[in-house]
Amino acid sequence: MIPVNRHRLWQLLADGALIAIAWWLAFWLRFDKGVPGPYHRLMIDTILVVIAIKLAIFIAFGFYNRWWRYVSTRDMWGAARGVTAACIVADLVVYFAHPVHGFPLPRSIAVLDWLILLAFVAGTRLIARSLIERPGAASLVARGKEVIVVGAGDAAQLVVREMLKTPAGGYTPIGLIDDDPRKKNIRLHGIRVLGTTQDLPHILRDNPPDEVLIAIPSASGEIRQQVVEIAQAANVAVKTLPGLYELISGDLNLAGQIRPVQVEDVLGREPVEVDMGSIAKYLSGETVLVTGAGGSIGAELCRQIARVGPARLVLVEHSEAALFDIERELVGERDFSAVATVLGDCGDRAKMSQVFERYKPGVVFHAAAYKHVALLEANPLEAVRNNTLATRVMADVAVEYGTQRFVLVSTDKAANPKNLLGQSKALCEWIVEAYGHRKDISTRFVAVRFGNVLNSSGSVIPIFRRQIEKGGPVTVTHPDMTRYFMTIPEAVSLVVQAGAIGGRGQVYVLDMGEPVKILDLAVNMIRLSGRDPKTDIAITFVGVRPGEKLHEELWTDGETVGPTSHPKILRAARPPIDADWLDEGLGDLERMVERGETLDVVSRLTAMLRDPRRAGAAVLEDTLH
Repeated sequence: MIPVNRHRLWQLLADGALIAIAWWLAFWLRFDKGVPGPYHRLMIDTILVVIAIKLAIFIAFGFYNRWWRYVSTRDMWGAARGVTAACIVADLVVYFAHPVHGFPLPRSIAVLDWLILLAFVAGTRLIARSLIERPGAASLVARGKEVIVVGAGDAAQLVVREMLKTPAGGYTPIGLIDDDPRKKNIRLHGIRVLGTTQDLPHILRDNPPDEVLIAIPSASGEIRQQVVEIAQAANVAVKTLPGLYELISGDLNLAGQIRPVQVEDVLGREPVEVDMGSIAKYLSGETVLVTGAGGSIGAELCRQIARVGPARLVLVEHSEAALFDIERELVGERDFSAVATVLGDCGDRAKMSQVFERYKPGVVFHAAAYKHVALLEANPLEAVRNNTLATRVMADVAVEYGTQRFVLVSTDKAANPKNLLGQSKALCEWIVEAYGHRKDISTRFVAVRFGNVLNSSGSVIPIFRRQIEKGGPVTVTHPDMTRYFMTIPEAVSLVVQAGAIGGRGQVYVLDMGEPVKILDLAVNMIRLSGRDPKTDIAITFVGVRPGEKLHEELWTDGETVGPTSHPKILRAARPPIDADWLDEGLGDLERMVERGETLDVVSRLTAMLRDPRRAGAAVLEDTLH
């Protein structure tokens, strides 16, 4: 018999009241004209004994190891068995105790008591479930792979219910794991919580399942890593539900989204909370323009913005295939039809003027940029033209047509830049600063700086994944190299949130957490593929490429770090750039790019970054407010 913990004591008290009422009703329904005196004394004298016996048997049958909100068909059969056993034992005790009263318990009262109590017990649990969530019938038998489910919350109960209801899915849940001690030994749809993650090693050793399923969408990377290591040590496969952002943007059929654990899952951080009220306030009903709309960041911007209901979403993209894909996804898969597509280069001033004149966007997210370090080192003219000069074009046109907010997507490589990518993006930040501090401009300009995003096109994870699929080797630049990582949805949600905070000429920096060693990333990916990095797939070191740093930085020398209204968004305060000096330098770069003067462009860019002209330290105080 399992003791009843204090969190389900109210269930015990409720059942005690139901037992008393059922006992009383059985006597009153048996006699048409009131309960005769001797039987009335029998009812009164035995009611406490009946309550005690039946509650003891209810406890023995595990009635209080289940959450009423998750009661299932399987639980109802268990309740029927428990009520029947309790009634039989209680009736026998009362019947054989009849010499005390002189009147035996009538069999009709015993039957009535059983029927009434069964109706009460089943009815109260079904009502509790109906009030909390829609009931769903679970199959009595499920077949397929045996699964231990990690988690016993809402997502887990939905997955377990789906597994039991749909045997064709191929899963049979045999137990649950949850770190909440209050849930130990309770049952979800008849499946018992076996213990915590500390108990998982011996559970897998004593009764190994076919798979372990992590059913906690909000789980941190540390928790997922712990479960993965325990399961791998026991030679048990691990799968997971997607994270919160994937669930929000995807299918509501949780069981259909079960997938193998990926390196993004074990590197993931605590879920970021976004103030949807402030985001919706400045985007809902507004015309929003996104440049680079087909890229990794741009496409996710479009998905998240579409969810808050803008009046129109204008997609600017120079890649025809990428523009086609994001438009088809928004219109065909996400049922968002207020989309306008613009195939063109955001550095084309005449084209962008036509677009702004036609659509009058109130908010601009400028995500278009070249970003691959090695390629830009070999193509400095394109780095400046597509990144820096195109940003000035977009800023000029946004001001001309009265855009309310302009949000630049920047990069951590703009902090103390050592390569063409970082240098070109540092100038983009300066453009935003210079425009944002001009008193004659109403547009609110901000830049958002962050590190690498997991699984973006051309990033290290897809490269490692392809190398692992081919059997290796996995190429790592340097054993000590580190990078900051963040998921694409997380980074984009914070970019959108920074737009809501919206200072003037302010640079915001996202809290990227702790940097990750690239070597550790490679080892994790090899292990998650089911192979051993020591014996199955080799890791080779190829050396740092031109322009690469061993360790990225988030802050430029001389910047003052300040908080914002969001704990994951920080402010980089510094004296604003001298607008006239910057405009002169950008003019020089534009002429050099037009003439194809590669060496002069690199030289001028380096000179500007080596000695930036600031408006003076006295202005720093203004940027902090």
